[in-house]
Amino acid sequence: MANVLIPGPAAPLELPHSVLFICNFNAIRSPMAAALTHFYCGKKIFTESVGIRTEDDHANPFAVAVMDELGLDISHHAPKKFEDLMDSSFDLVVTLSPEAQHKAIDLTRTLDCQVEYWPTLDPTAVSGSRENIIAAFRQTRDMLTERIKRRFDLDYFPSV
Repeated sequence: MANVLIPGPAAPLELPHSVLFICNFNAIRSPMAAALTHFYCGKKIFTESVGIRTEDDHANPFAVAVMDELGLDISHHAPKKFEDLMDSSFDLVVTLSPEAQHKAIDLTRTLDCQVEYWPTLDPTAVSGSRENIIAAFRQTRDMLTERIKRRFDLDYFPSV
């Protein structure tokens, strides 16, 4: 069975060579996390993202907008599922939703990798004005940024 870790404010864990981020649809949280990890870690960590299932063939427009605020372009992201991965060997699998956590545990039970659950706000649950919705997407982006900085010991980078 895979090791399940939920890092807290304690010291960061060992830097993995490859990370797979998983959420429900691979249109918001996991592509944001992959882009942020790539931005902060560069080529030190190979990053990929998938969803348990896909509904759209593109990234969510609000996710694209809030990532663009940081100069990160995810507009060409095409959501994918596990079956679409070219390689399934990752040092670390990070799940961003309860459903993704259950799926990851099931899929990695025979693999030598760590699985970490990072409960992450689904900004699509917020309704109301465009400003309310974009604020929720920013909150998710910023939550992921802080989690990535803490997990990969990137405190020397300025906050968003």
